[in-house]
Amino acid sequence: MRILLVEDDTRLADGVATALEAAGFVVERSSDGEDAWFRGDTETWAAVILDLGLPGMDGLSVLRRWREARQRFPVLILTARGDWHERVEGIDAGADDYLPKPFRMEELLARLRALVRRAAGQASPVLRVGALTLDTRRMQVSRDGVPVHLSPTEYRLVAYLMQHAGRVVPQLELTEQLYAQDFERESNAVEVLVGRVRRKLGAGLIQTRRGFGYVIEPDEPETPESGADTPQDTQ
Repeated sequence: MRILLVEDDTRLADGVATALEAAGFVVERSSDGEDAWFRGDTETWAAVILDLGLPGMDGLSVLRRWREARQRFPVLILTARGDWHERVEGIDAGADDYLPKPFRMEELLARLRALVRRAAGQASPVLRVGALTLDTRRMQVSRDGVPVHLSPTEYRLVAYLMQHAGRVVPQLELTEQLYAQDFERESNAVEVLVGRVRRKLGAGLIQTRRGFGYVIEPDEPETPESGADTPQDTQ
């Protein structure tokens, strides 16, 4: 899942980005309000972590512009401003949560996971689709109660499809959510990734809708629909 981290304090941004990546997120960074506004308005994000004290354009102005443009991704405000009036102003501007500095990284991750879950219509940190269970806190996927080892990218794929169970997710959307912009990947990277996950979790888990994308149905089919049409894994 792709997160936009908007923070002009390089040291803090480095620490937050490292923690987010270790927690399974794909992180893109911005340190300027104007740049953050443009990227939020033109790209797809699972959530945004937004500092208020930014050069170019302050964070509240950025947030207001996003909401006026009907950008609905969840926003977690991260700021050193502790006055309750400013917190209220941030929430009224369209923020979904507010975390004052200094903070514990564990709390940031917990709040971010909660925002992403709620945006996907999920209340619990443990997702269940058929025989498949995904614990977002432990980053653990199980099938029929048996843990299955997945790479970070494989985990992100399963988590994103489970959070959007029943919806056909286009390949381009998966590419944006699973890989950083500067990550070098083959044109068939998503197809190869799906093939690896099918071998680990079962061929019928992720279904292909030719010309549209991939989907995990809430009720998993008994027989695979399209596992055979996935390119062989060469990675």
